[in-house]
This record gives sequence, structure tokens and C-alpha cells, in this order.
Amino acid sequence: FSLRRIKALGFTDKRLAELTGRSETAITDTRLKLGVTPVYKRIDTCAGEFASATSYMYGTYEGSFGEPVCEANPTARNKIIILGGGPNRIGQGIEFDYCCVHAAYALREAGYETIMVNCNPETVSTDYDTSDRLYFEPLFAEDVLSLIRREQENGTLLGCIVQYGGQTPLKLSQALESADIPILGTSADAIDIAEDRERFQVLLQKLGLRQPENGIARSAEQAEAIAERIGYPIIIRPSYVLGGRAMEIVYDRIALARYMREAVRVSGENPVLIDRYLNEASEVDVDCICDGETVYVAGVMEHIEEAGIHSGDSACSIPPYSLSPAIVAELRAETVAMAKALNVVGLMNVQYAIQNDLIYVLEVNPRASRTVPFVAKATGVAVAKIGARVMAGEKLASFKLDDSVALRHVAVKEAVFPFARFPNVDTLLGPEMKSTGEVMGLDTSFARAFAKAQAGAGVTLPLSGTAFLSVKESDKAAIVPVARRLADLGFTIMATSGTAKQISAAGIPVKRVNKVLEGRPHCVDAIRSGDVQLIINTAHGAQSVTDSFDIRRSALNHGVPNFTTIAAARATAHAIAALKSGGLEVAPLQSYFPQPF
Repeated sequence: FSLRRIKALGFTDKRLAELTGRSETAITDTRLKLGVTPVYKRIDTCAGEFASATSYMYGTYEGSFGEPVCEANPTARNKIIILGGGPNRIGQGIEFDYCCVHAAYALREAGYETIMVNCNPETVSTDYDTSDRLYFEPLFAEDVLSLIRREQENGTLLGCIVQYGGQTPLKLSQALESADIPILGTSADAIDIAEDRERFQVLLQKLGLRQPENGIARSAEQAEAIAERIGYPIIIRPSYVLGGRAMEIVYDRIALARYMREAVRVSGENPVLIDRYLNEASEVDVDCICDGETVYVAGVMEHIEEAGIHSGDSACSIPPYSLSPAIVAELRAETVAMAKALNVVGLMNVQYAIQNDLIYVLEVNPRASRTVPFVAKATGVAVAKIGARVMAGEKLASFKLDDSVALRHVAVKEAVFPFARFPNVDTLLGPEMKSTGEVMGLDTSFARAFAKAQAGAGVTLPLSGTAFLSVKESDKAAIVPVARRLADLGFTIMATSGTAKQISAAGIPVKRVNKVLEGRPHCVDAIRSGDVQLIINTAHGAQSVTDSFDIRRSALNHGVPNFTTIAAARATAHAIAALKSGGLEVAPLQSYFPQPF
């Protein structure tokens, strides 16, 4: 077998290195010295009837007659390569493709040749007219570097954009930098500072910013020691993941041992990150654009669910619906400080937790986040387009943006979940992302915008009937105002014993119902028989979560709206009140934004 034939069979340089006991670099160098490189063929949209003139390519080592002929024909123009996100999956979805597409549009408008690299036919970025050229290639270093070498044969490659496709292209930044490929925007080192927990901690200490107590464990023993020092509960997750994959709230030593044994493979190269879990804290996302000198805060989003629930699963509001102006101003100031310290060029997302009016930095992502499309549509500012132009060298001042102007409307984003298709998946939200989509509600008040978002997500809020309440111990005081509001709206309140006792003590009429373990007729029977129109059910700890699973599953099976956090319960009560005061109105987008975006 010749090396070209072996490559044609699909063996990567990495796999050949494993099989031969050599380094991947050595295999690549040998291959390049022998002139064994992929060629690029145009995807034939004409079934061979006549020559295809499409601008999208695929790489191959196969040749039909003699040496294969390359059809890429790189142009002599100034070009920018945009690396897409690859396959859609929970945690990295179409939001990142939106960013890549808008980057292609913006850079083409600025006069650059745009080259998209992606391998997902379900995306807009792989449409024939989105970019000037498309390489339908896997997002691995070997494949990306090969096509870059081909494009560098003619014209000038100004750089690659790795910030817009999510974690997949971001992981290629070090390989690109090692190959002396220019990366547009934030440097690979700055990206690594944000991703590397120890380096990031040094940065925050230098800026005088808070973060939850944390540690990095490279063994099960280290994890146990860190957890004992920080104190349970903790949030634990692998490093360098997106979508909160394998992320979990751990309440005790036994659960930690199970997690370390079953959920992750921990080592020196693959440590786990451990943070103190901030109880009863609210979470905030902030998106900004920075040109290395000036920072534009594009949006401050207050989550409706508390910290500890993945940001992709949480509903959120622009502008914040309950934060004080002083807190919002401090969030903006901290965001600006971190963007400048990291020398960000392009987009940056920061996640904060607020507990007792103290702001904690949870994480910083010097890249496009999944909230960018929502921020753009909520504010009317083309965030992804402007970010791409900034990465290409333009200054923010040229766009005349003003982040001090207050919005005259409220936008609420709500997550969409696939639970109906997965009968054994628990609907209880947590730190690992479960949603597969999102919707947005726009109105002049938070309550109406939230109601529209629920309708968009397929949730029909009831205007009357019975509301079943069963909450964890720490939520019992907070559920009373919600119960009173629902009772005032005409709902009959039904609750399990502990919750019923708290509500009754506040002078609110309540009907007590058994928990499942207390015998029939119980709360699940009431849901199945159609006697319940609204459910508010919060759980704490492994046993409580297990005990209340039947409630959540029955709610899903019978189409009963079910909210699993107190914050969502409050928002729901406000939304129902708004719906009862009058129907929702639909207004054209032009009434919200002075100009199209």
C-alpha cells in the first residue's frame, strides 16, 4: 500500500501515528515531503450531466485516472476563513451557525472573500450562497490545515475566525497558531487564559473580582479533598466542555465518589473543575463586543431560573427584570474590565452569579455565545456582524453604538425541550444542558413578554383551575406569595403536607393531598385524572428528586404546565395575571426597533 492509498482508505495522521508508534507531527511531515496531500473536488449538483460550477468543495485522496486533479482553484483575493461548528448537538446548536452565517455576510459586504469550513448539511452556513466558497470538511486540525495550505497557494489569507462556531473550532486555535496560521480576533493565549482555571483565577485576583471557591482535581482523592475544603454542595464538571456536559451538582461524599467513578475519566490531562454551589443565587449573562480598546456591552440578561441551572436551559430577560441599577452598572463595569484585560477582539460572554448583592464571576468565554442571536433580535443590533468586522480590523467607534440607551420593551427567551420524545429523561433542570431550541417573546412588560415566550415554547398557561404546589424546605417561605397571587387570580390551591402547612399558616385556603409514598389517592392521581391545571414542584437532594419524578413525568404526559423553580413560578403568576387582564397583542418588529437589523 502506498501512503496515498492508505490515506484514501480514511486513515488520519493521528491514527497512523498510533499504529506506527510515531508522533503525529512526524507522520504529517513525512506525508507532506512525499507530496501526499488531499485534493478538492467540486460537489456535483448536476449528476454528471454537465460540468458543475458550484463553489463548494470536498477533500479526497482518491483519483480516478492517475493522479487526482484538484478543482479548488484558489483566487487571488484577500480572504478570511470561518470555521463552523460541525454537527448540531445539545450544547452546540444552530445559535453558533447563526453567528458564522452573519460573519460571512458582514465580511463579504466589507469586500473580503469569505470561505466557510463546515460539515453539517442541516445548517445555513453550508448553503450554496452563504459564503463565496465552502469546504465541506471535518473540523479536525489535519483537515483544516490541509485546506488552508491549498488556499494559501494564491491570494492573501488574512486569517481564520475560530470564535463563532462554539467549542469545536475553538479547540483548533492552538494547532492553527502552531502552524503560523493567523487567527483573527482574540489571541489563542487569551482564549487559553479564560479556559484554564488556574490562569483565569490569577486574572480575577489581579482585577479584584470575586469567584466562587473552587479547585482543580486530577484524581478522585484530590476531588474529595477539595470538596471537603469548599463544603457541599458543589458543582463539578470536566474541563473544556460545552453545554455543561457531564456537569452535576453533588450534595455529599457518596455522590462525589459515584460521579468520579462513573461520569468522568479524570487524569492529569483531563482534570475536573469543582466550584462551591451558590444556593439561592440569581444568574446573569452579559454579551459584549471589544476591539481591544473600546467595549460595547450588547446585552445584560437576567436568568429567571437560579444559578446552577444551565444557561442554555434557563429563561432570561433583556433588560433585567429585578436587578437594581447599581448591580447592572457593576456587571457592566466588571465585563469591560475583563474584556480589556484579556485584550478581546470580537465577542465575549460572561456568566455571573449574584448572591446577597455580591457578584461572582462564574466563567468568561472570549467567543460567540449561544445568546448572541437572542441579544441581536432583542436589541436590534447586529452583534455577530459587527463582531466579525471588528475582528477584521475595524474599530467599534465606526459603528456609532450606544449602550447607554434604555430599551423601551422587554424580550424574554425561553428554552424548548425534547422531553416528549424521551420518556425516561427527567424534566428537572440542572447544570447539564437539555434544551434543543429556544423562542422569544417581545412586549412592553416583562409579564406579557414571558407569557408570549411560554406560548412560543408550546406551554399554554391556564387562567383558572387547580394549582398543585410541592416545594423543597428552603422554598417554603418563598412559595407563600406565589400561592397568594394564584389564589387571588381564582385558582384553587392544592399542596402536599409540608407545603400546605406553610400556605395555610399564611391564611390562604389550601387543599392537602398525599405524596406518592403516602398512599392513594395521591398527587399523581390528581394530575392523571385532569384535576390539576398548573404544577409548581421544586426538589432538593437525590432522594427528593427521585421521589418527585412521577410528578414531573405525569405533568409532561398530560400536558400540564410544570415549573421546577421558584423564580419561574413567580414569573408564571405574573404572566397569568397579565393574561387575565387582557389578551396579548402582536406588534410589528418595526415598532420596537428604529431600523431593521
